Amino acid sequence: MTKTILIVEDEEDDLFFIRDALTKAGIDNPVQAATDGQQAIDYFKGNGKFADREEFPLPGFVLLDLKLPYVGGLGVLKWIRQEAQLSLPVVIFTSSENEMDIKSACSLGANAYLVKPSESEKRIEIAKAIKEFWFTHNRTPS
Repeated sequence: MTKTILIVEDEEDDLFFIRDALTKAGIDNPVQAATDGQQAIDYFKGNGKFADREEFPLPGFVLLDLKLPYVGGLGVLKWIRQEAQLSLPVVIFTSSENEMDIKSACSLGANAYLVKPSESEKRIEIAKAIKEFWFTHNRTPS
């Protein structure tokens, strides 16, 4: 079964560039998006417009920005790990290189921390690495 990717990103341009990089890297998994932290939590809970699990299946992989409206990325990560107790891969994909952000994300259970590059080629390179590691070689529980 193909894992749905949930991108949690509030910047429309960044969301476009991430989707484009995933496509160019040959990742053909279904992609859903949440544009703020509360929307991401609602997606996981199946609340409101996300109630239809046929249209909005639980993701098998999350790309999570840190700087989000309503609930920040660290709050979303904490919710995923502690409240929902989900063990799916969550990769932080953010512009922050702040050491405290990195330590906090790792302590809350992020599987990886990647800094968004501005260059298209580097975004595609990261997407290819994600494909190789997370969708080809890595094994997760069902």
